[in-house]
Amino acid sequence: MNLCGAVAVLAGGILAAPAARAQAGPFPGAPNSLAPLVSAVAPSVVGIAVTEASGQAAKAPATSGGAHQPQLSEAAGSGFIISPDGMIVTNDHVIAGAEHITVTLDDGARYTARLVGADDLTDIAIIKISSSSPLHPARWGNSAKVRVGDWALAAGNPFALGNSFTLGIVSAEGRNVGDGPFTHFLQLDAPINPGNSGGPSFNMAGEVIGINSAIVSPSGGSVGVAFAIPSNSAAPIVATLIAHGAVARGWLGVSVADAPGGVLISAIEPGGPADNAGLAPGDVVISVNNEVISDSSGLTRAIASMPPGSKVMLGVSSNGHVSHLQVVVGRRPAQLGE
Repeated sequence: MNLCGAVAVLAGGILAAPAARAQAGPFPGAPNSLAPLVSAVAPSVVGIAVTEASGQAAKAPATSGGAHQPQLSEAAGSGFIISPDGMIVTNDHVIAGAEHITVTLDDGARYTARLVGADDLTDIAIIKISSSSPLHPARWGNSAKVRVGDWALAAGNPFALGNSFTLGIVSAEGRNVGDGPFTHFLQLDAPINPGNSGGPSFNMAGEVIGINSAIVSPSGGSVGVAFAIPSNSAAPIVATLIAHGAVARGWLGVSVADAPGGVLISAIEPGGPADNAGLAPGDVVISVNNEVISDSSGLTRAIASMPPGSKVMLGVSSNGHVSHLQVVVGRRPAQLGE
């Protein structure tokens, strides 16, 4: 699985612009021309260039007094404007570790962006630019209404070439591609390539139905299988990041692995919530609040969705004996798994 390299309406400030639709084709729903749709949505799509520190220090020339400076690398991705004041949605993996973020609009204007918030588990980030010129936000769609076979227009900045648009269909729903425990992806057959990460996929009404995030690619380029975070899954994350800069997630303080009949606790964080509740390595979690848990991603998803400080009842199998333990959920540290 290669990352591309690549919403129900959100509360507060989404513009309700008139719908821009593709011209009708020879049978209902088939586009004859996408030019009107592309013209309408293009101003909301942006390219993102990121300068990253490699984490290694390069020795400077002797004339600099022998100082060491971090090596820098360039990366590219995509995003889309969601508010008139310059809020932009992209993928967390596009901007993670960024030293400097540059946003290029469809008209070629460039802006330095600042990070507003990011959530690595759902691979969603918000950055912001300030512009004296009017900005054109995308309109959000309802991914719950998306059907397999619906047209999808994917937009982004493939290979850092600039805004590009490709057409395909939603080829499947609910795909679990292993890139995070919270989102079941829309599968698209629209060509999506490295650099498209963070860009939008639109329906034929010009509404964002997904955030392009991953591709299956043995060669590194598009083979016609791509994945987008559904807009309805992204909506609460985006709203929280704008409001708070981060998503407070529940945490048990354990390392886990899939096991027959549940989730094996392979290690315990000393002094963490699970340790304080009496869990031990070798225990198998079989339920959360009486809901059966069958795999480690299910446990992570269940706990991470709970507010830190809340109480959860875990069904635990230990040496063939099933018991129930109450755990006070902690706050998940940044960049850690469950």
